Amino acid sequence: MMKQFNEIKEKHPDAILLFRVGDFYETFSQDAIDASEILGITLTRRANGSAQYIELAGFPHHALDTYLPKLVRAGRRVAICDQLEDPKQTTKLVKRGVTELVTPGVSINDNILNHKENNFLCAIHRYKNSYGIALLDISTGEFLTTEGTREYIDKLLANFSPKEVLIERGKRKDFEENFGSRFFIFELDDWVFTSDAANDRLLKHFETKNLKGFGVSHLTNGVIAAGTILHYLDITQHHQIGHITTLSRIEEDRYVRLDKFTVRSLELISTMNEGGKSLLDIIDRTVSPMGARMLRRWLVFPLKEVKPINDRLSAVEYFFKDVELKQLLEEQLSLIGDLERIISKVAVNRINPREVVQLKIALNAIEPIRNAFLASDEPSLKEIGEKLNPCPVIRNKINAEINHDPPTMINRGGVIREGVNEELDKLRQIAYSGKDYLLQIQQREIEATGITSLKISFNNVFGYYIEVRNTHKDKVPAEWIRKQTLVNAERYITQELKEYEEKILGAEEKILALETTIFNDLVTSLVDYIPTIQLNANLIARTDCLLSFAKTAKENKYIRPEIIDSDILTIKGGRHPVIEKQMPVGESYIANDVHLDSNSQQIIIITGPNMAGKSALLRQTALITLMAQTGCFVPAESAQIGLVDKIFTRVGASDNISLGESTFMVEMNEASDILNNLSARSLVLFDELGRGTSTYDGISIAWAIVEYIHEHPKFRAKTLFATHYHELNEMEKSFKRIKNYNVSVKEVDNKVIFLRKLVKGGSEHSFGIHVAKMAGMPQSIVKRANSILKQLESNNRQGDVSRPIEDITEKREGLQLSFFQLDDPILSQVRDEILSLDVNNLTPVDALNKLNEIKKIVSGK
Repeated sequence: MMKQFNEIKEKHPDAILLFRVGDFYETFSQDAIDASEILGITLTRRANGSAQYIELAGFPHHALDTYLPKLVRAGRRVAICDQLEDPKQTTKLVKRGVTELVTPGVSINDNILNHKENNFLCAIHRYKNSYGIALLDISTGEFLTTEGTREYIDKLLANFSPKEVLIERGKRKDFEENFGSRFFIFELDDWVFTSDAANDRLLKHFETKNLKGFGVSHLTNGVIAAGTILHYLDITQHHQIGHITTLSRIEEDRYVRLDKFTVRSLELISTMNEGGKSLLDIIDRTVSPMGARMLRRWLVFPLKEVKPINDRLSAVEYFFKDVELKQLLEEQLSLIGDLERIISKVAVNRINPREVVQLKIALNAIEPIRNAFLASDEPSLKEIGEKLNPCPVIRNKINAEINHDPPTMINRGGVIREGVNEELDKLRQIAYSGKDYLLQIQQREIEATGITSLKISFNNVFGYYIEVRNTHKDKVPAEWIRKQTLVNAERYITQELKEYEEKILGAEEKILALETTIFNDLVTSLVDYIPTIQLNANLIARTDCLLSFAKTAKENKYIRPEIIDSDILTIKGGRHPVIEKQMPVGESYIANDVHLDSNSQQIIIITGPNMAGKSALLRQTALITLMAQTGCFVPAESAQIGLVDKIFTRVGASDNISLGESTFMVEMNEASDILNNLSARSLVLFDELGRGTSTYDGISIAWAIVEYIHEHPKFRAKTLFATHYHELNEMEKSFKRIKNYNVSVKEVDNKVIFLRKLVKGGSEHSFGIHVAKMAGMPQSIVKRANSILKQLESNNRQGDVSRPIEDITEKREGLQLSFFQLDDPILSQVRDEILSLDVNNLTPVDALNKLNEIKKIVSGK
């Protein structure tokens, strides 16, 4: 057996091999050591030949669904090696083979998958400076591809978050230099990444002559990546992939460009701080798993065309107003479940009886949704209604053949309804009416023999038997065969009982075989409905997302934004969708107005104290714009959104120590990416740019960047620039499309009240010391900081920042805290001693004596 194990292990050296032995899955050697650590199961040693021991760790086969997810989540590949023949049918070693290779990116196991997230497998192929990418979620059948620059691929990797990435062998270093080391990577041979190999594999799967019908034939590198994925499915023993019915192109032109910095800093999907809430957390009110996955995708791929955005907004508005329809949808959607993943299980022949019944329930629930949409006067909903198909034929077939509450496993029996198969009904009568028949035999034998305590029972050793107490054994008929002697009784068998036993046990085996055949035939007939039901799942997911938007809008008092094809962005009474939900009880969020355009107010420089709300204002502007272009209502009194095609953010300080990048280096990298990719419709947010370096360097860089955006020869990107560098307020005088605003505060009795209102004009005070006081800084430090601040301000009051940036530093040169301005009595005494000296008439000996006196003052001696 160990020889058999080693032969199979050689083929999968990088996977943990779960080796089926009887009722257990066993692991051996290093696999056992790794599995025991990950799973917390006992590691043992067993003799393996002369003077050799081998490590061993295992678990019961029925616990596979418990342990397999733990191995995969730990980033391990798992080869499941099953017995390929019945041990009862052979006298030799049972044949074994790998039936499935489960990896982080290839799994259809419900316990491994997160129902709110796609589980994408990704392949990347690089040729010179162009990258091809393909993504597949085998659990849903979604298969996507495209190609582009390194920056575009980096953005897609961040937005799709693949669980596993396939690359060419030997290219790991190149991949990690370009995209980081956060992905689970698997390397394949270079021949897999060739155009011929990829095309052959794709054409074989889709059974077409070329790929023109999918609109991807011109994407050479993307096609190679897609072919690589199908080849990987072959390697991992996933051959039943009929649910992968199309290969779609990711159309970059349809979506707003959001780079990974923007997705992270706006906290669209996840938060940067533990315990925080993301935008997804606030607006996700979806009912179905498909809806949750689609909404996640919508957030990182906002639309940039007026009509599809308005179609979504109109549907949301319709749900918003029609309370009855909204209630109907909530009821029916909750019944549908994960239709997308259930129908995928049909293709891979992994669907169980309960999931088939769930499929029927889902198709039943689609019927009233379809009827309601067809009756509506909203065109986008009517279109969905026309495409929905409740598949009445297969739905009725499931209803007629499968019990309403079947067991999960087909081998438990009781799956097929009565009346479906005449032979099955007869066999059930034999098998399940046996108790009555046995009672009849028992009663007859009692009467015939006079043994009143006689009883008929069953055991696994010799089947049905008659038990007679010793007090009556002289009454036993001669034709009964004694089988077992107990202390107080004897057990006998008869020819009649043996014949009945064969009949009843044979019936049970035949029942299971017949039920399995009928069920498999039903699943086979479901295969033809895969594309139709996949379309249903997509339409239901879309409906769920729009309903979620309507529910969120109602609860949070959002309004419908006006989407226009222009460069104007006007938000009145805008609020931050996440912060407003986390306000203390009784406190309301202070709304603000923002207006940006290309002609009069292209760039707004926002100054104001710490904690006044500058960062929140920047983020809420981006979030409102993004929500509007996703098709969601927005937190504002009114919003006129001129379509943006790119949203850039440089928000917050962070560093990347592992790559040797300081906070300032990260800032500059992100700022460079923004400035090199500007467009006429870009929305740019800069928050505290330049904090990571000296004041003068920071001011100079910030000034130059704002000037560059304003003076760009082609594009007038709409920009919000929050800063503590009050010197930048001077730019308004020299650049006509730059305007100054500040987030106002009120100072009462030396205390700061944050009004959080955006008003025109710059601000010259940061109130940083007040914030330190609020944070619980010791009083002595707060008092000392105030004292130093007054000295700095009095020394610097003569400064003039009205001149160009290159002149600013001249007036600030030499700005340094004087050593003798410290309020220390010893230092004051030293100062007085030095000031009283007549340096012109001081001899060297006098100077040494005076220095000795000063030394004694300082040392306290």
